[in-house]
Amino acid sequence: MDRKAHWERVYETKPATEVSWFQTHADVSRELIESAAPGRDSAIVDIGGGASVLVDDLLAAGYSRLTVLDISRAALDQARARVGSMADRVAWLDADVLAADLPRAAFDVWHDRAVFHFLTDADDRRRYVAQARHALKPGGAIVIGTFAEDGPLKCSGLDVARYSAEQLAAELGADFTLITSRRHEHTTPWGAPQAFTFCVCRFQPA
Repeated sequence: MDRKAHWERVYETKPATEVSWFQTHADVSRELIESAAPGRDSAIVDIGGGASVLVDDLLAAGYSRLTVLDISRAALDQARARVGSMADRVAWLDADVLAADLPRAAFDVWHDRAVFHFLTDADDRRRYVAQARHALKPGGAIVIGTFAEDGPLKCSGLDVARYSAEQLAAELGADFTLITSRRHEHTTPWGAPQAFTFCVCRFQPA
């Protein structure tokens, strides 16, 4: 499957408010980011941020060093247009996280809501973790949300993997220490419940 073609098609054919993962505010992600990196000068990268409103919420909270990475240019264009004049305060990266040329030890927080659970291939998961290890500062944190063990089996027509907090932390490996976890019940725009697992893990390389 061509991942980029798939996600470009999604965002070119559907308004951001009509996809299952839409939120009016990214409260859980923002709260966990604030707990991991309260300093407003913390460097944060939102993986698969696309058209998500998290960037709006972080800008409103006073964070000033934000990067949004997404495989879909159409999704990024929607977010840029929505934040308007504040778009210049954000670095926008049109890239696949598995192949992106990310700076080394650049970020205090790596945030991902609902990218990792699409990586059903073990090699892709290893590449993802290697990218996070490369881009995070030692002592930084990963804030990651996936479908929970009783969450959906598919999303956007694609198979997904489902995780408990312990399983998710284990996938990240020994250099990440689980700090906290949270179960979250997301409601889609059409009223369907979706169970998520969120974890905050501290990056402490050996």
